[in-house]
Amino acid sequence: MAVNYSAKEEADGHPSGGVGVPGGGAVGGGGGGAVKTRKPDTTAFKQQRLPAWQPILTAGTVLPAFFIIGLIFIPIGIGIFVTSNNIREYEIDYTGTEPSSPCNKCLNVSWDSTPPCTCTINFTLEHSFESNVFMYYGLSNFYQNHRRYVKSRDDSQLNGDNSSLLNPSKECEPYRTNEDKPIAPCGAIANSMFNDTLELYRIDNDTRTPITLIKKGIAWWTDKNVKFRNPTGDGNNLTALFQGTTKPVNWRKPVYMLDSEPDNNGFINEDFIVWMRTAALPTFRKLYRLIERKNNLQPTLQAGKYSLDIAYNYPVHSFDGRKRMILSTISWMGGKNPFLGIAYITVGSICFFLGVVLLIIHHKYGNRNTSADIPN
Repeated sequence: MAVNYSAKEEADGHPSGGVGVPGGGAVGGGGGGAVKTRKPDTTAFKQQRLPAWQPILTAGTVLPAFFIIGLIFIPIGIGIFVTSNNIREYEIDYTGTEPSSPCNKCLNVSWDSTPPCTCTINFTLEHSFESNVFMYYGLSNFYQNHRRYVKSRDDSQLNGDNSSLLNPSKECEPYRTNEDKPIAPCGAIANSMFNDTLELYRIDNDTRTPITLIKKGIAWWTDKNVKFRNPTGDGNNLTALFQGTTKPVNWRKPVYMLDSEPDNNGFINEDFIVWMRTAALPTFRKLYRLIERKNNLQPTLQAGKYSLDIAYNYPVHSFDGRKRMILSTISWMGGKNPFLGIAYITVGSICFFLGVVLLIIHHKYGNRNTSADIPN
């Protein structure tokens, strides 16, 4: 019997002189090519002969697991929750949106207001703060996690690269240059740096005593010593190192005048470093100052009256933001956060409850004969 092949079949690779046979070469083709086959290699992986393990879930394995998880998670959750509640925390919102707020007069302040608007808020601590106290500033409705905002920086410039200092990355646009001079530090993150000044006083018999606020040690060690460096050169003459650059648009002072101390000035200024570590959520807090405990016999901040003096420079009303000052102690687990303890207690309670329910079901129905008589 004659076999005819179309032009398409020949184009697809069928030999014109014979019929293809699965697993072998062409019959009658006369070619001596290698034999093609789609059979997988004879390996344990490709032949699906690898050893497998599958757990058999029975009442004897599942019920103890539920009870063990519950008995472990519930005490851990209670411990974390109690520890979190023992942390002292006091918060003041000084945005000034309320007409009765002392900072209401500063609500519409601009970046370049001269002189800066100042306000004072008096408050009372009902309980003493025993250990070291951390002062934070908090912002709300501020999206530091926006993609373009996060990218608007030049890490080479911040790491002290002299060429990047005078030729910043294009990622910094539109805060790359100003008046034909490169901006140092460039980018939207640096341009929007928090610049309110907060001072704390204790009021005792109408006498105001300033509380010592420590501005060093608030940044991560890796940021301070690795990621952020001043340009190479004479480290004692930052003015010369930053010559040929200009300050960010919204800043009052250039970067080499942020602090009077050389080891906390320029790109290694710790307030600047803290701000440059962007937050993941629109409501966040950043460490501003430290209040160290001086006497083990007395608390760091005694219960009583205090006042907070604010140099109100940072505008937030235009985007419906809020500003806060937070005083807080910490524990082995960090700051005050009851969520983790509640999560552990919730998961542990659910597991323990499911264990009890499944135990009752197993006790009631587990011994029932499941075999049925099959009629002939």
